[in-house]
Amino acid sequence: MTGEETRTIMSPPIRGSVRDADPHAPRTRAWMTRLVIAGIVLTALNLRPAITSSGALLEEVRDGLGMSGSVAGLLTSVPPLCFAVFGVMAPRLARRFGPAAVVCAGMLAIGTGLVVRPFAGSTAGFLVASALALMGIAVSNVLMPVIVKRWFPDRVGSMTGLYSMALALGTATAAAVTVPMTRALGGSWQAGLAVWAALAAVAVLPWLPLVRAKGTPLSVGPAPAGPSVSPSAVPGAGPAPGAGPEPVPAPLRITRSRTAWALAVFFGLQATAAYITMGWMAQIFRDAGVPAGTAGLLLAVTMVMGVPLAFVIPRLATRLPHQGPIVIALGLCGFAGYAGLYLAPAGGAWAWALLLGISNCAFPLALTMVGMRARTGAGVAQLSAFAQSTGYLISIPGPLLVGVLYQHSGGWGLPIALMAGLMVPQIVVGVLAGRDRTVEDEAAAR
Repeated sequence: MTGEETRTIMSPPIRGSVRDADPHAPRTRAWMTRLVIAGIVLTALNLRPAITSSGALLEEVRDGLGMSGSVAGLLTSVPPLCFAVFGVMAPRLARRFGPAAVVCAGMLAIGTGLVVRPFAGSTAGFLVASALALMGIAVSNVLMPVIVKRWFPDRVGSMTGLYSMALALGTATAAAVTVPMTRALGGSWQAGLAVWAALAAVAVLPWLPLVRAKGTPLSVGPAPAGPSVSPSAVPGAGPAPGAGPEPVPAPLRITRSRTAWALAVFFGLQATAAYITMGWMAQIFRDAGVPAGTAGLLLAVTMVMGVPLAFVIPRLATRLPHQGPIVIALGLCGFAGYAGLYLAPAGGAWAWALLLGISNCAFPLALTMVGMRARTGAGVAQLSAFAQSTGYLISIPGPLLVGVLYQHSGGWGLPIALMAGLMVPQIVVGVLAGRDRTVEDEAAAR
């Protein structure tokens, strides 16, 4: 991140009381609060169906486009690649256009990509259209913790839990219903994938008024008691008349923070496990003799475990001084799930799906730690962009390597061994990232 990119995504202070300037400000804040919450939930619902829907129909997509196992592995590696490349752009875009506008554009990109990709007619076209959808997911991924920290600073745990729960619900729903919905639509895998664009179109709606309300305070708590409004309450607003120059905090060299690096590696390894699961787990069950519809349901069970746990884990994490014990518990569930997939993939399929679903809840934990390991909104923006972009870069080889090992070994033994082995460093760096410290303090001390 350059020095310019370390500027906080906020407007200058606004002089005078909002109540004095506008007697309807409390009512305005109330409806904006509801819009922000609706936007967060609908956005989260759209951040994984593009991936899990194609995972549920991976065999049909491969047959329809003539993909080899290695190319299919490349397909499962596209999401983290796009998240790494495009996610780093999110803070700069948010400074220029405002977080609401960027997330709104992200939902439009998701919808467009999902409509286009099934009908592209070639593997290259499918990948390009997927990349467009994933670009929208990438910028929204990075900005969600920023939005939560900025607009709900006293409710980071509960709002991160709500966001994570909606994300898990969207992931699980796409995994569960894509196959039966495809059959209901006449058996066309193209229609089964394209239908998810409608959900993205709905998610655009709550952000539109927030984009038009640029410059209106978006604070979601009680009105400030003092004579001024917190600048963090006015994302994307332009300078107020007579206001001084925009405050620029001292540059934060995020790469000097050991906690930032630990969190980035933890994020990367949990993303590796998640994308291998989303891209390949249904195929593992199908190769073990499980019917396609049941395999999709098993993937959905894995994903749906994140619905309740994604709400519980962030709230628990914010109450603990050290999140290491949660990291260890999730890692042990991952070991048990992979052992089951290796020894009896069909016989204990439901149990392995449950265990891997619990293990995949390292994602909401990582998001929560992003909000906890920085003190300021600017710090959260930098840490979120750094941890997610670096983490997704780390996760790129994993799904591709699984595809290569599967194709050349002719079975799932080596890929599953790889998945289990990656749990060891994930636990180690997760414990390091869970220590009670902030990146601002570490960057300033070195």
